[in-house]
Amino acid sequence: MNLAGRYRLVLILILVALILAGGGLLLYRQTTISGSGGIIISPPSTEIRVYVEGEVVNPGVYELNGEALIADAVAAAGGFSAEADRASVNLAATLRDGGHIHVCRVGEIPQKVNINTAELWLLEALPGIGEVLAQRIIDYRTANGQFQEIDELMRVEGMGPKVFELIKDKITVR
Repeated sequence: MNLAGRYRLVLILILVALILAGGGLLLYRQTTISGSGGIIISPPSTEIRVYVEGEVVNPGVYELNGEALIADAVAAAGGFSAEADRASVNLAATLRDGGHIHVCRVGEIPQKVNINTAELWLLEALPGIGEVLAQRIIDYRTANGQFQEIDELMRVEGMGPKVFELIKDKITVR
Protein backbone atom coordinates (compact mmCIF):
# COMPACT_ATOMS: atom_id res chain seq x y z
CA MET A 1 0.00 0.00 0.00
CA ASN A 2 1.41 3.36 -0.89
CA LEU A 3 1.75 6.34 1.41
CA ALA A 4 -1.40 8.10 0.09
CA GLY A 5 -3.45 4.93 0.69
CA ARG A 6 -2.27 4.68 4.30
CA TYR A 7 -3.08 8.31 5.02
CA ARG A 8 -6.49 7.87 3.45
CA LEU A 9 -7.23 4.87 5.71
CA VAL A 10 -6.03 6.74 8.81
CA LEU A 11 -8.06 9.79 7.79
CA ILE A 12 -11.21 7.67 7.32
CA LEU A 13 -10.70 6.01 10.74
CA ILE A 14 -10.25 9.42 12.38
CA LEU A 15 -13.42 10.74 10.73
CA VAL A 16 -15.43 7.67 11.84
CA ALA A 17 -14.10 8.08 15.40
CA LEU A 18 -15.03 11.79 15.41
CA ILE A 19 -18.54 11.05 14.12
CA LEU A 20 -19.08 8.37 16.79
CA ALA A 21 -17.68 10.63 19.51
CA GLY A 22 -19.90 13.51 18.34
CA GLY A 23 -22.98 11.28 18.31
CA GLY A 24 -22.17 9.98 21.77
CA LEU A 25 -21.66 13.52 23.08
CA LEU A 26 -24.97 14.63 21.57
CA LEU A 27 -26.79 11.69 23.13
CA TYR A 28 -25.14 12.35 26.49
CA ARG A 29 -26.13 16.04 26.43
CA GLN A 30 -29.75 15.24 25.53
CA THR A 31 -30.15 12.82 28.43
CA THR A 32 -28.48 15.13 30.95
CA ILE A 33 -30.54 18.12 29.82
CA SER A 34 -33.84 16.27 30.06
CA GLY A 35 -33.07 14.86 33.49
CA SER A 36 -32.66 11.17 34.07
CA GLY A 37 -33.88 10.27 30.62
CA GLY A 38 -36.49 7.98 32.19
CA ILE A 39 -40.15 8.00 31.29
CA ILE A 40 -42.44 9.33 33.98
CA ILE A 41 -45.85 7.68 34.10
CA SER A 42 -48.49 9.30 36.27
CA PRO A 43 -50.87 6.95 38.06
CA PRO A 44 -54.51 7.22 36.98
CA SER A 45 -56.62 9.60 38.99
CA THR A 46 -58.44 8.01 41.89
CA GLU A 47 -60.95 10.83 41.89
CA ILE A 48 -64.41 10.46 40.36
CA ARG A 49 -67.10 13.01 39.57
CA VAL A 50 -70.77 12.43 40.27
CA TYR A 51 -73.88 14.54 39.77
CA VAL A 52 -76.16 14.77 42.80
CA GLU A 53 -79.60 16.30 42.35
CA GLY A 54 -83.09 16.28 43.76
CA GLU A 55 -83.74 16.72 47.44
CA VAL A 56 -80.26 17.66 48.64
CA VAL A 57 -79.16 20.99 50.08
CA ASN A 58 -76.67 21.85 47.28
CA PRO A 59 -77.26 19.90 44.05
CA GLY A 60 -74.30 19.78 41.69
CA VAL A 61 -71.27 17.89 40.42
CA TYR A 62 -68.88 16.71 43.11
CA GLU A 63 -65.39 15.22 42.96
CA LEU A 64 -64.95 12.33 45.38
CA ASN A 65 -62.55 9.52 46.18
CA GLY A 66 -62.86 6.56 43.81
CA GLU A 67 -64.08 4.35 46.67
CA ALA A 68 -66.81 6.75 47.80
CA LEU A 69 -70.35 5.64 48.53
CA ILE A 70 -73.63 7.35 47.68
CA ALA A 71 -73.66 8.48 51.33
CA ASP A 72 -70.44 10.42 50.67
CA ALA A 73 -71.96 12.09 47.59
CA VAL A 74 -75.08 13.12 49.51
CA ALA A 75 -72.89 14.50 52.31
CA ALA A 76 -70.81 16.45 49.75
CA ALA A 77 -74.06 17.96 48.47
CA GLY A 78 -74.85 19.27 51.95
CA GLY A 79 -77.01 16.34 53.02
CA PHE A 80 -80.70 15.67 52.52
CA SER A 81 -83.21 18.50 52.29
CA ALA A 82 -86.19 18.48 54.67
CA GLU A 83 -88.43 17.04 51.89
CA ALA A 84 -86.08 14.14 50.98
CA ASP A 85 -87.31 10.56 50.93
CA ARG A 86 -84.25 9.08 52.62
CA ALA A 87 -85.46 5.53 52.04
CA SER A 88 -85.37 6.02 48.27
CA VAL A 89 -81.56 6.05 48.21
CA ASN A 90 -79.21 3.15 48.91
CA LEU A 91 -76.53 5.05 50.82
CA ALA A 92 -74.23 2.01 50.91
CA ALA A 93 -73.96 1.67 47.10
CA THR A 94 -70.63 2.49 45.51
CA LEU A 95 -70.20 5.23 42.92
CA ARG A 96 -68.71 5.33 39.44
CA ASP A 97 -67.17 8.21 37.57
CA GLY A 98 -69.90 10.13 35.76
CA GLY A 99 -72.61 8.75 38.04
CA HIS A 100 -75.97 10.43 38.57
CA ILE A 101 -77.77 10.34 41.91
CA HIS A 102 -81.34 11.55 42.23
CA VAL A 103 -82.79 11.92 45.72
CA CYS A 104 -86.57 11.76 45.55
CA ARG A 105 -89.02 13.93 47.44
CA VAL A 106 -91.35 12.19 49.89
CA GLY A 107 -94.30 10.98 47.82
CA GLU A 108 -92.46 11.33 44.51
CA ILE A 109 -92.65 8.26 42.33
CA PRO A 110 -89.08 7.51 41.36
CA GLN A 111 -88.18 6.56 37.82
CA LYS A 112 -87.95 2.80 37.32
CA VAL A 113 -84.60 1.15 36.60
CA ASN A 114 -84.41 -0.61 33.24
CA ILE A 115 -82.74 -3.93 34.04
CA ASN A 116 -81.85 -4.37 30.36
CA THR A 117 -79.70 -1.24 30.20
CA ALA A 118 -78.74 -0.35 33.79
CA GLU A 119 -75.07 -0.20 34.67
CA LEU A 120 -73.67 -2.05 37.68
CA TRP A 121 -73.83 0.96 40.02
CA LEU A 122 -77.49 1.61 39.19
CA LEU A 123 -78.49 -2.00 39.80
CA GLU A 124 -76.60 -1.85 43.11
CA ALA A 125 -78.73 1.14 44.12
CA LEU A 126 -81.81 -1.11 44.18
CA PRO A 127 -82.73 -2.45 47.63
CA GLY A 128 -81.31 -5.89 48.34
CA ILE A 129 -78.97 -5.84 45.32
CA GLY A 130 -75.27 -5.86 46.09
CA GLU A 131 -72.30 -5.78 43.75
CA VAL A 132 -72.24 -9.56 43.22
CA LEU A 133 -75.94 -9.88 42.35
CA ALA A 134 -75.81 -6.77 40.16
CA GLN A 135 -72.92 -8.32 38.20
CA ARG A 136 -74.84 -11.60 37.88
CA ILE A 137 -77.80 -9.69 36.38
CA ILE A 138 -75.48 -8.06 33.83
CA ASP A 139 -73.79 -11.40 33.07
CA TYR A 140 -77.18 -13.11 32.63
CA ARG A 141 -78.51 -10.52 30.19
CA THR A 142 -75.21 -10.58 28.28
CA ALA A 143 -75.35 -14.36 27.93
CA ASN A 144 -79.11 -14.72 27.32
CA GLY A 145 -80.21 -11.44 25.77
CA GLN A 146 -82.56 -8.83 27.16
CA PHE A 147 -85.21 -9.64 29.73
CA GLN A 148 -88.69 -9.69 28.19
CA GLU A 149 -90.55 -9.56 31.54
CA ILE A 150 -89.33 -8.52 34.99
CA ASP A 151 -90.23 -12.01 36.33
CA GLU A 152 -87.35 -13.42 34.28
CA LEU A 153 -85.05 -11.82 36.82
CA MET A 154 -85.86 -14.81 39.06
CA ARG A 155 -83.68 -16.94 36.72
CA VAL A 156 -80.56 -15.06 37.85
CA GLU A 157 -78.54 -17.04 40.38
CA GLY A 158 -78.98 -15.52 43.84
CA MET A 159 -82.22 -13.66 43.06
CA GLY A 160 -84.69 -14.82 45.67
CA PRO A 161 -88.38 -14.03 46.13
CA LYS A 162 -87.71 -11.63 49.03
CA VAL A 163 -85.33 -9.44 47.02
CA PHE A 164 -87.60 -9.62 43.97
CA GLU A 165 -90.54 -8.37 46.09
CA LEU A 166 -88.41 -5.41 47.22
CA ILE A 167 -87.55 -4.33 43.68
CA LYS A 168 -90.41 -5.42 41.41
CA ASP A 169 -92.10 -1.99 41.60
CA LYS A 170 -88.81 -0.21 40.97
CA ILE A 171 -87.72 -2.01 37.78
CA THR A 172 -88.79 -2.24 34.16
CA VAL A 173 -87.65 -4.00 30.97
CA ARG A 174 -88.70 -1.20 28.59
